[in-house]
Amino acid sequence: MAAANKGNKSRVRSIRFATSHDAESSQSHVHFDEKLHDSVVMVTQESDSSFLVKVGFLKILHRYEITFTLPPVHRLSKDIRETPVPSLHLKLLSVMPIPEGYSVKCEYSAHKEGVLKEEMLLACEGGSDTCVRVIVQARVMDRHHGTPMLLDGVSLLLEEMD
Repeated sequence: MAAANKGNKSRVRSIRFATSHDAESSQSHVHFDEKLHDSVVMVTQESDSSFLVKVGFLKILHRYEITFTLPPVHRLSKDIRETPVPSLHLKLLSVMPIPEGYSVKCEYSAHKEGVLKEEMLLACEGGSDTCVRVIVQARVMDRHHGTPMLLDGVSLLLEEMD
């Protein structure tokens, strides 16, 4: 019976538009922090000798070249190298001193999906106790979830096949 009456009733809906803007409504815009608009690799210092590098979304079974800048670290000299225990999925390509600190270039292989953290230790030629830990964090998507927009400083090197 309710279905039969539904067709007999007509519904009237109205929409009202404001003719002028209130002072309050013009002030109610959402403002974002400037960091959110940047599409670059983010480097944050976690401790005196540890840095977290966020490289954004990557795709599984792809290999990327990641370039970022480490701020000047007093413990490191100009002759930086990777420690002898390398990561399987993160390979240091180069470290160049620049006025802002150090330009670091590495190769990252997205081997499984999820939030992944790979670590590398940078050491000086002069001593074994002067190491800086760099953790690269990536959000790796599976191959069925589209193509991620890469941040500035991240470029695709190779699409690995299954």
